[in-house]
Parts: sequence; C-alpha cells; structure tokens
Amino acid sequence: MHMIVVVGGGAGGLELVTRLGRSLGKSRRAEVTLVDSQMTHLWKPLLHEVAAGSLDASGNELDFVAQAKWNHFLFLGTLCNVDRSNRRIRLAAVIDDRGAELIPQRTIDYDTLVLAVGSTTNDFKTPGVAEHCVFLDTPRDAERFRKRLLQHYLAAHSRRSESKIRNEAVNIAIVGAGATGVELAAELRHAAGQFAQYGLDSIAPDDMRIALIDAGPRVLPGLSAKISASAQAALTRIGVTVLTSTMINEKTSEGLVTREGICIQASMKVWAAGIRAPRFLGKIDGLEVNHLGQLRVKTTLQTTHDEDIFAFGDCAACPMNEDNEKNGAATRASRASTG
Repeated sequence: MHMIVVVGGGAGGLELVTRLGRSLGKSRRAEVTLVDSQMTHLWKPLLHEVAAGSLDASGNELDFVAQAKWNHFLFLGTLCNVDRSNRRIRLAAVIDDRGAELIPQRTIDYDTLVLAVGSTTNDFKTPGVAEHCVFLDTPRDAERFRKRLLQHYLAAHSRRSESKIRNEAVNIAIVGAGATGVELAAELRHAAGQFAQYGLDSIAPDDMRIALIDAGPRVLPGLSAKISASAQAALTRIGVTVLTSTMINEKTSEGLVTREGICIQASMKVWAAGIRAPRFLGKIDGLEVNHLGQLRVKTTLQTTHDEDIFAFGDCAACPMNEDNEKNGAATRASRASTG
C-alpha cells in the first residue's frame, strides 16, 4: 500500500489529509498519516482575536484525533528528522507533564512525504526582539499574550486606583503593519472598551495606547493603496497611532529604538513583521532552501532535489511559470486600474 505522510496540520495540511483520507484512505488505496506536534488545529488568522481576548481558543479548535477517525487517516506526533535515503521519518518521544517518557522515539516509512509546516515570525536578527517581544505564531503564544495583557491592565488599574495617577496607561507597540498587526491593533482597541465594562473603569479605553509601526510607507502593503489608506484612516479614528516608514533597530525592556535613535515607550511589544520557514527545513539533508529557509519546489510542488517530497504553503518557495506570470501581471494591472 502506498504510504503518504503529511507533516503539518495547519490549514493546508489538514485540508490535504482530510481529502486524501476520504478519497484514498477510506478505500484502502493508500495509508494517509498526519504528523503534527499539537493535538488540535486553530486557524492561524484567528490568533489576534485570541490574543486580545475576544475569542476562546478552546471553543474554536479542531481535534486531530477526531478528525482522523472521521476521515480515515492516522494521526501521529512530532517530527524529529527526515531520512531521505531510506524514505522514513523519525518521530520524537512522547513526554508527559512530569517528564516521564510515554512513547519512545519511533520511525515511520513513506512513499510520498508532504511538508506543510507553515512559517514562523522573522525577527530579521534585530537586537532584543527575542528577549523583549511577543510573537503570535501559535495558540500558546496568543494565550500568553492575553494573560500578560490582563496582568498589565490589572496592574495599571490598581496603581491608578490607589495613587490617583491620572496619566497611568497601558502602552502597546506592534511592529509590522500587515494583516496580523492591523487586525491585532483593532482588536486591542475593542478589548480596551470591554475591560471598562467589566469594572476596570479607572483605566479609560483611550488609556490603552496602541502604536502600529512599519518600516514600509503604508499599512497592508500587500493590498491596494486605496484599501491601505482606508484601513489607516480607520485605525486613526479609533485611536491607534500609525507610524509608517519607521525602521526599528533595537528592542529594549522599555520600548523600541528607531533608526534615528528615538525610543517609543511600550511595556508590551509585539513583533509581527515578516515570516520565515521553520529552521529545521534547512537541516534536511540534500533539500534546497532559499534565504527565508523555504524549501525550493518545482511548479508541481515537488522539492527540487527529491521528487518524493512535496512542500506547499508558507514553508515553500514556488516558482512562477509563464502562465502564472501572465495571470499575475494581468491581476496586478487590473488592481492598478481600479484602485
């Protein structure tokens, strides 16, 4: 039986194993396996809502074990490494919360391997980012940010209630004005109003000061200039400070230092500026990656040096063929003419 292994249960990988399970797994024409380090899937574009406290992650997660049962595929644990010469992968040992080994490392064979492991935030090796900024790569990151936000808000509320300091505020800086940064800023402004309704009214909603910062000339650079301008105007109306063409050179515990040496004060700092592929992909023997760590693939999504390994999504760098280039050019021309 043909063995298909898909690594990564994000939006792309989960959809793929579900379809393969229904079409090939159910009829026993192939054995389909999903490998992921998590037990559940939460759609990544929802993480900003979890971070702001407007979405309960547990109520919106999809359980991999249940999905596998319903759709005729297997679900296994965390990838350790890939043995291309023998066409097998190694899975990490399963450890419980007390550090005891429940399942030792084991290997599974594949005939076709698909890597759909998504991306992580790219800090561009900026000093202080890893130490002082929050990333929103996983539901755990989002939950950690939500708890930290509430702690900062409670602390500010307590200080203002006890000392009557009128300028007590919660300062949040978000670096990166793509979709994640823009949506997070808007959700945080909404959260500030909710905090006041729940009794933390000594801190007015406007006292959550949110700065959205980007090195580029406008927010939402992947969309049209018209949409970008509309989004920036909407953010300004709700009290978000938008700083474009602002390069951040360093992060400190107090805030962000711009290229000009100006310090933007912030007790909470979120880094959402760009992506790169998970670093382990560059360690898979013989596979080719680009400067962002993405696997180079052909237009068939097969990796350039191994036809049995496919990659797609944010972890892959797919070339544009002639038809794609023409379609892309036509789309860009259409967008330019309408906006």
